Amino acid sequence: MTARLELTRTDVLAHRRRVQALDERLPPGPSSLRRAAWAGLQDSMPRAAVLSIHARVEGTEPATWEDPSLVQLWGPRFSAYVVARADRAIFSLGRLPDDAAGLRRAEGTAARLKDFLDGRTMTYGEAGHAIGVNPNALRYAAPTGTVLIRWEGARQPTIWMVPAPAVDPAEARLELARRHLHVFGPTTPTAFAEWAGIAPARSRVVYDGLRASLAPVRTPVGDAWILSRDEPAFRAPAGPAATARLLPSGDTFYLLQGADRELLVPDPDCRRVLWTPRVWPGAVLVRGEVAGTWRRAGADVTIQPWRRLGASDRAAIDVEAASMPLPDAGPGVRVRIDD
Repeated sequence: MTARLELTRTDVLAHRRRVQALDERLPPGPSSLRRAAWAGLQDSMPRAAVLSIHARVEGTEPATWEDPSLVQLWGPRFSAYVVARADRAIFSLGRLPDDAAGLRRAEGTAARLKDFLDGRTMTYGEAGHAIGVNPNALRYAAPTGTVLIRWEGARQPTIWMVPAPAVDPAEARLELARRHLHVFGPTTPTAFAEWAGIAPARSRVVYDGLRASLAPVRTPVGDAWILSRDEPAFRAPAGPAATARLLPSGDTFYLLQGADRELLVPDPDCRRVLWTPRVWPGAVLVRGEVAGTWRRAGADVTIQPWRRLGASDRAAIDVEAASMPLPDAGPGVRVRIDD
């Protein structure tokens, strides 16, 4: 039996920040965008993905999410995601059902949609009603890898068909799990199933397929797994954390469930404020720790800190807010910190 590596809370959070480029931004360019979206960027709140990119990549602009190296699709849990174009198969075929009924529904929906669209692009509402289904049911076609979307928030998403990726769905599923292990690790089959929106039994099968490349670890919230190749990074000393980052609703860093939430935010009262039953606020990251929440209305950004912030922290938050690529912010962002 391989001895479990003991990881502290500091070890875990430092690794997650490092692999997500939250301690130091990456230079502009397609390779940096792909790394920022290594586990996909949830875009269920209008332009959340571009704000997640901004927290990780230098020179992010309001239209960066439209970079040719990126695409938008219905990804994990059928949420809107921005992913690297090169990774389309991972975030679609990686979730393709392998049970007969689920596969029939996915492929049947995709076939009907393809026949109807016939090369056209239209809103998913128009397409769904035209073929006689609830438009939301079109999401079942997404795991075939043949449906892309464009959603800007104010209106319904538009959809169109693309050729299916020439990738084995089983391999795509393994790579999806590797991405989750790398970005969210240490983690478990249960956490992977919850994040990806797949059945726990399927998740356990995927982990069995990865067993040779996994290492067992022990964390303050229980036993888990990491990729063996990530072990040296977990053992490495943590570098300096960025003074401030403003993470949007649903950002990968806190897209967590269960015990992982307890690890990131130990205070139960703060957890209830961050992970609300409805739309989550943004998370304020100060020197590597979630130190409060934020919301925005136009050019007004309101910070709700969980502790008293020093002058340098407040100044860093002001700079971070002012640099956000917000097309509707007018002449400038106004920051209010509600102490």
